[in-house]
Amino acid sequence: MTDNEILSLMRETPPQGQRALFDKYYSYVYSIVNRIINGTGSPDDAEECVIDVFASVMMKLVPDDDCSLKSYIGTVARNAAINMRRSLSAKTGRNVSADDENMAEIADEEDIEGNSDKSETSELLLKKVSELGPPDSIIIIQKYYYDKSSKEIAEMVGLNAAAVRMRCGRAMKRLKKLLEADGITL
Repeated sequence: MTDNEILSLMRETPPQGQRALFDKYYSYVYSIVNRIINGTGSPDDAEECVIDVFASVMMKLVPDDDCSLKSYIGTVARNAAINMRRSLSAKTGRNVSADDENMAEIADEEDIEGNSDKSETSELLLKKVSELGPPDSIIIIQKYYYDKSSKEIAEMVGLNAAAVRMRCGRAMKRLKKLLEADGITL
């Protein structure tokens, strides 16, 4: 039966037209509703929503309209299923509105933007330290990252402690110039 025949039947004998509409579009409406509320509601909830869709369509549809029944019914089914899903989610507490006053308690205190900036700065700093080359880059990393003493670093790089301190001071000056060239001041 075509949409025009169903609309004509609804004008002439509404109960038969409504039955024809239900018979033709039941599976279509059920599949839309089930897809949207799946995982949130039970099969009984889906059936209830389907019945609500047909009740709404039959009360609001004007049989004189020359419209596509499939698109009209599909839209009503989608909207009803979304409303049902929201209602079921609210009852089970599975979702939280962003406007909820308790949302601040749930929010993470991590500063993503700040961490990103620190990460980029750290990456640039490490790149500039590696540009110093060995043994200066090794001395800087061991002293400031691993907090090693000049004596411990001297044993690693094969210099004496005084030479390590001297190289560290000069390497820091060179590193400062490299960073300033990229617009970073310490």
